[in-house]
Amino acid sequence: MSGTTTQIEPRVVALPAAVALLHRLRAQHGPLMMHQSGGCCDGSSPMCYPQGDFIVGDRDVLLGLLDVRLAVGQVGTEAPGDADGVPVWISGPQFELWKHTQLILDVVPGRGAGFSLEGPEGVRFLTRSRVFAAPEAASLAAHGFLTGADWEGGARPAVPTRPQVVATAADACALPRPAG
Repeated sequence: MSGTTTQIEPRVVALPAAVALLHRLRAQHGPLMMHQSGGCCDGSSPMCYPQGDFIVGDRDVLLGLLDVRLAVGQVGTEAPGDADGVPVWISGPQFELWKHTQLILDVVPGRGAGFSLEGPEGVRFLTRSRVFAAPEAASLAAHGFLTGADWEGGARPAVPTRPQVVATAADACALPRPAG
């Protein structure tokens, strides 16, 4: 299939409210990172930290590098730098349980997680998800993933070929429409 580009669905996308909050937090704290919590003190919440404040383990998996320069539906042409890229991590064992799903980063009113930067903002990050269709899952499995050890060794993910910022959760998880 020469001349075609494989479309790989991102493992993580964000809604506009999440991107806006990331912009505010970045202005206050500098470059950011996120880790999908595994369910200890704050449940299974996405946690936001200043980049480097959370120690990524060798077996943690990079779900994606969110490019917060992008608007809804845009696709980047180059990888974001530290100021504009928010790496989103998950533990290796938790990834094994969630590898068949796309995580959708959202923001809702409420008390933020105790260790996450949005705590004082009156909102909290929330993860929504959708199950990948069989062809998407097969494509992702064929392309593999990066671990904390890979990242530490200088590996970076390819620039996504699909939008990372979606207008609504339904855009990431569209429901089939009835015919007629």
